[in-house]
Amino acid sequence: MTKRSTLFIRIVEGKNLPIKDISGSSDPYCIVRIDNEAIIRTATIWKTLSPFWGEEYNVHLPPSFHTVSFHVLDEDSLSRDDVIGKVSVSKDSLTAKPQGLDGWVNLTEIDPDDEVQGEIHLHMSVLGDGDVPTRLRCQVLEARDLARKDRNGASDPFVRVQYNGKTHESTVVKKSCYPRWNESFEFELDDAAADSSLSVEVWDWDLVSRNDFLGKVLFNISGLQLAQQEEGWFRLGPDKPKHNHHEGALGALRLQLRLRDETVLPPSCYQPLTQLLRQSVLSHLNGNCPDLILLIDETTTAESRQEVATNLVNLFLGQGQVTEFLDVLFKLELDKTSEPNTLFRSNSLASKSMESFLKVAGMQYLHKLLGPVINRIYEEKRYVELDPNKVELREAGCTGLHRVHTEAEIIQQGVGHLQSYLSELLHAIQQSASYCPALLCHAFRQLYERVENRFPEPEYRKVKFIAVTSFLCLRFISPAIMSPKLFHLRDKHADARTSRTLLLLAKTVQSIANMDTLACCPKEPWIVPLQPAVQQGIAQLKDFISRLVSYTEAEDLGLQARMSLQCGSLEKEGFLFLHRTKDKCLPMTSPFKKFFVTLSRSTLSYSRTQNSKKSSFISLGKVKAVEKVEEKSFGSANVMQIIWSEESGQMETLYLDCKSMNELNHWLSTLRKACSRNADTLSCYHPGVYKADRWSCCHQKDRTDPGCDRTNGGVMLQEWYDPPDHELQAQFIFRHLLGVQPVMRDKYSELRKRREGEESAEGRGESDAVAELFTVLQELHAAHRAAEEEEHVRNKNFFLEVQM
Repeated sequence: MTKRSTLFIRIVEGKNLPIKDISGSSDPYCIVRIDNEAIIRTATIWKTLSPFWGEEYNVHLPPSFHTVSFHVLDEDSLSRDDVIGKVSVSKDSLTAKPQGLDGWVNLTEIDPDDEVQGEIHLHMSVLGDGDVPTRLRCQVLEARDLARKDRNGASDPFVRVQYNGKTHESTVVKKSCYPRWNESFEFELDDAAADSSLSVEVWDWDLVSRNDFLGKVLFNISGLQLAQQEEGWFRLGPDKPKHNHHEGALGALRLQLRLRDETVLPPSCYQPLTQLLRQSVLSHLNGNCPDLILLIDETTTAESRQEVATNLVNLFLGQGQVTEFLDVLFKLELDKTSEPNTLFRSNSLASKSMESFLKVAGMQYLHKLLGPVINRIYEEKRYVELDPNKVELREAGCTGLHRVHTEAEIIQQGVGHLQSYLSELLHAIQQSASYCPALLCHAFRQLYERVENRFPEPEYRKVKFIAVTSFLCLRFISPAIMSPKLFHLRDKHADARTSRTLLLLAKTVQSIANMDTLACCPKEPWIVPLQPAVQQGIAQLKDFISRLVSYTEAEDLGLQARMSLQCGSLEKEGFLFLHRTKDKCLPMTSPFKKFFVTLSRSTLSYSRTQNSKKSSFISLGKVKAVEKVEEKSFGSANVMQIIWSEESGQMETLYLDCKSMNELNHWLSTLRKACSRNADTLSCYHPGVYKADRWSCCHQKDRTDPGCDRTNGGVMLQEWYDPPDHELQAQFIFRHLLGVQPVMRDKYSELRKRREGEESAEGRGESDAVAELFTVLQELHAAHRAAEEEEHVRNKNFFLEVQM
């Protein structure tokens, strides 16, 4: 049994942000922090007070996390970025709303006294003569991960201990966020102050300005007297909350958050549920109605449909039955559809499942298909505008000494640019039939044939093509063209000019996908000059689809060889700056050198060039920790370290300097997932470096010191190329089915009444499988209760042992 916390984050947009630039606008971006650890930086949206990001993330978290916060800043190229405000959401708030949070939240002022982090190690004991307590001793041992308040990327912390009007202060530890004091303070206990508290505050000492608050912990004296002694790491908390004078004045963020805090059982526990789902799909292949999938379809609400679809797709992908599962949904959707013009246009379970399937199985295909034309549009930055109502002569460059172009000339020029991009894209689509993954080809062929059989009439001969384009173009290619960053095609959002070009290209592709040259003209008359290109594009797209769905089963092996499916792979590569310690002190100059780094299933290799035959390797099975490095160590906030053991047992460290926060967290997450099953990993590490005969973080002189901070392997970003987590997905499906079980029982009763006396023996077997599902859900529910009770007893016994 394991605890898994997964947080879905969608940063939608902002509004009414304050002006930070002399232009009367701002350049806002967001940084997402989990318990003060920055894990995500959104793209900057230039020159706006109402930015739209639309960025989505799934983050795997340790169950012990407390808060997720969103800091909004204004990017400045010449000075430090301006802080606008923040939104903080506690774990308790997320847990209280299982359906998730969705709405506008006001930004609040960032108060330095609230920006605390880290933990302090204390030992409190009550001393006395015999059974009479007379003194209170507080041993201040050490602290870790304190907030960085000074420009050197560290703090100068000291501790202030207060009780009953008396105060003691520790020594100041210079330039460290991981100080070690090992000092003791004693107070005389006062019976009259039995209800008072012991306050332990951590401060950053400053020579010139006032000291900065780093956090505090309060202890009830009566509780300490009862326990006699207490030792442990205690989380530092903020000072008393202050009234926010800027409530609503800093703007607001629209956020969508959903926390899934799950207890995941061993794989064998989910086998009966998985087997029932597989049997329902297999019964469909034998000509029976898949009652179980039908009931899931009918009882899944619009709010949960996307999540259910994604988990079912990944689960069947792991079982090798994803195309069969999609075929079941195609048939169910077609059975309910009488009007072919509305086919797959709603957000049904079939549509959401196919959409999820394309993102899981077709992302590498999409990158190869769209990458060149998207890069060209970004680099050329052409002015493309076809709508006469939106043409701006200044934007088109029609000022100064140049001849002023007419509106018609600008539109004609835009048509030429757009036709060039469209021609390149359509050619790429046609060529992609030779490398499209076999799994995608198989799914589209099933869809094509199902629609052809359902609507064989001559007047509906285009419907089978439109069914394919409704997914491939309208739900995959066109959205990726409009928002390349959201599909990982670019690192940043497009500027206004490039964004308009991308939008016009995406709309033209949608017109081609609809296969009706005249339908869009009344709504968007600007597309009329493109009609010849659209007509030609329809013919090209039909030819592509015909080739895509015409392969036979005998050709599957060849198709698989053309391009492997990239889901379930942790492979990653790119240029990074590296430094390896090898028991040497750091040089005075920059120790980093540029290498091409490749992460495979079992090794991390690096060489000076991409195609070099001489490479160095690190076995992933030998990795003991993958962690971030303090900014002050190398003067960069984007450095990580890989700690591993050589065959001799010697510990080595490789430092990797990334170009941005996002690149750092992507590499960090991928490496942590690749090493997640390693044995004998480190429980603590040094976030600094060994330099000048001591560790820069805690100032310890012993190079073999085990570490001053605990490892943080629990925070990981989910990537599109991650292997499916089958146990977690089965748990999500179980939790969903358990929630809709009452509705499913009612639907099942109605279904049985409709079929009473009509079912064959095979049909009764399938309906019996639905009844068996309810039994399986109850057994899984009981297993969860037993596992949670066992965990509760284990924690209780551990607490008693600590107290003893």
